[in-house]
Amino acid sequence: MPATYAGLPVAEPEAIGLSTPALERFAATLSREIAAGHAPGATLLVARRGKVGFARAFGALRPDGPSMTLDALFRIYSMTKPIVSVAAMALVEEGRLFLTDPLSQYLPAFAEVRVGIDRAELQREITIHDLLRHTGGFCYGFTGETPVQRQVQAAALIDSRRDPEEAMAALAALPLMHQPGSAWEYGLATDVLGRVVEIVAGASLGDVLARRIFAPLGMIDTAFFTPAEKSARRAEPHGFATLDAAGVDRLSHEAPPRFEMAGTGLISTLADYARFCAMLAGGGALEGRRILGPRTLGHMASDHLSPQMAIQDTPLLPPGHGFGLGFAVRTAAGLAPTAGAVGDFFWGGVAGTAFVISPSLDLFAILMVQAAEYRERFRNLFRSLLAASVL
Repeated sequence: MPATYAGLPVAEPEAIGLSTPALERFAATLSREIAAGHAPGATLLVARRGKVGFARAFGALRPDGPSMTLDALFRIYSMTKPIVSVAAMALVEEGRLFLTDPLSQYLPAFAEVRVGIDRAELQREITIHDLLRHTGGFCYGFTGETPVQRQVQAAALIDSRRDPEEAMAALAALPLMHQPGSAWEYGLATDVLGRVVEIVAGASLGDVLARRIFAPLGMIDTAFFTPAEKSARRAEPHGFATLDAAGVDRLSHEAPPRFEMAGTGLISTLADYARFCAMLAGGGALEGRRILGPRTLGHMASDHLSPQMAIQDTPLLPPGHGFGLGFAVRTAAGLAPTAGAVGDFFWGGVAGTAFVISPSLDLFAILMVQAAEYRERFRNLFRSLLAASVL
């Protein structure tokens, strides 16, 4: 490897507490998964102590296409959420937004939202805190078969062709799954948060992210669309059947979409997301450019779920984990199906992308892949093989 990757220094694995044999096993496993037809290709990065110890591309960029490259563009889907959450917390640091603010202060229609199929009245309003930690009662339509989820699915809200104001009005007309603050339910909350960020900042979400995060961090390829001149670098899956069945937008845009979806809409690269993760691992700053204060970031990477809250049954939040403000957080050394350290925070995307930040190990890692059908398999491999790579 060169002396730097993604603008970060490169080191021999053992010099930063990583195991070369374990990383090579990690690489061999990814190659095996690709050979088995589970994905056309992938990219992987592991960094520790501020230096990159491993960065490699595997397989093909697309089915029957050229070799995968380290600058490939991937649909990161829900790995958009942590980026938008950081932007929202930057507004909190400026005193322009408060976690205790009711959502209706920015989007009045949500003052009248109802709960459940029987349309019960709100016991309390949805807050900005609820949006960040997924306790506002919003859901996804494709994650279950309850009457509320069926209504959300039928409304087809995950569609970048929609007008954002119309999308919010349509969502406010639907019932919530739960009373605000009573349960952790993964869903459309971050899309609502993105609209709040636009209103508070007085600009489109893409412009806010570009100005506050992408430009300062040098994330040159991350956006809500892929310009035509970059389309040859686009990683593609074997097919879209799983995403289409879930009603998930394919994000095939060559120009900014009407609805810049804060929950699922970004395209990025391994290098760009490495710079975002390096900022998180650095306590909110990278190369002298501060995006968030370290205490704010520490607050985001802490568990914000109370013992009284119901937790959605999903592999997204396994035992031994809670949820902060934009990230899942490991709260116990045991219980979970994969190894890790207490305080690790992470998230992933519906196409299989994943990242983890480990403050106690001074480590971060990223997997980029487009394989929605095998996303849980890739995530489990990622966490298990990463844990085995740390000396």
